[in-house]
Amino acid sequence: MPAPHQVVIVAFSGIELLDVTGPAEVFSVASRVAGADHAGYAVRIATSDGGPVATSSGVRLLADLTLDAVPDRMDTLLVAGAIELVGEAVEPVVDQEVIAWLRGAAPRAGRVGSVCAGAHLLAAAGLLDGRPATTHWLTAPRLAAEHPEVRVDPDPIFVRADRVWTCAGVTSGMDMALAMVAEDHGQALALATARAMVMYVKRSGGQSQFSVPLSVPACADDRIDDLRRWITEHLTEDLSAEALAARLHLSVRHFTRLFRQRTATTPAAYVEAARLEAARRLLEDGDHGLPEVAAASGLGSVETLHRVFRRRLGTTPAEYRRRF
Repeated sequence: MPAPHQVVIVAFSGIELLDVTGPAEVFSVASRVAGADHAGYAVRIATSDGGPVATSSGVRLLADLTLDAVPDRMDTLLVAGAIELVGEAVEPVVDQEVIAWLRGAAPRAGRVGSVCAGAHLLAAAGLLDGRPATTHWLTAPRLAAEHPEVRVDPDPIFVRADRVWTCAGVTSGMDMALAMVAEDHGQALALATARAMVMYVKRSGGQSQFSVPLSVPACADDRIDDLRRWITEHLTEDLSAEALAARLHLSVRHFTRLFRQRTATTPAAYVEAARLEAARRLLEDGDHGLPEVAAASGLGSVETLHRVFRRRLGTTPAEYRRRF
């Protein structure tokens, strides 16, 4: 029987517990589902000194080995992440000892990945230079500012760039691990693993970290929040600035200024994003024809559907459906 796939997860003080245990559980369940006659996964946790580490939740993790004892052969190397609050700011924790080790060890791994703010360590080690990458949306602006050579996209759940994978916050590490299982052993085992874990297997990498209503902050003006909720429930209606302003009994000019002030986007851009999200869900979850998707999402025509997908996602509706 082939040797098991060797997975090493690097941990350090303050990491998110699920950044480590989430992917580890996916690989473990995949091994059990595949059965004893198939090569599964062997997962080990490595820390700087081989000792236990305290996670952000207070639960302590026991390491299997030190970083220096990690063998040359690694099929998958994952780096967990940690975030801390400094005043009112959210800061990624960057462990310099782990970064130094990554520079020498990462080239020995078949593939390398980060979970959540672990992308900051990969970037500091030079492993994301010239590549697209993602991380938790709270620290994505920091990653982009400190590493302009990295093409940071704060929206996807995970991003794969050749042998380097990055993912968003916390539970998305499980989605990324599930995609790795599909790459290693096929979609059937990934689906069976997801079912065993009661996971939503269709959370593919290109899906957004959060829905349109959650992508802009709640505002003090209840009228705007109520209107945003109403928009998502009435996508096929007239949602022009004029119609929305009339609904709030405001002039178009005052409404547009107020909406942008409260949400940091324009009414037209918000409506289009909400309609695009609805179209994406229809394409992911069923076999609706493109005219039906265009109509049900409020985009109206297939031509508009194509135009919005190309401009905002860089792909076509048909290609998006094939991927997701």
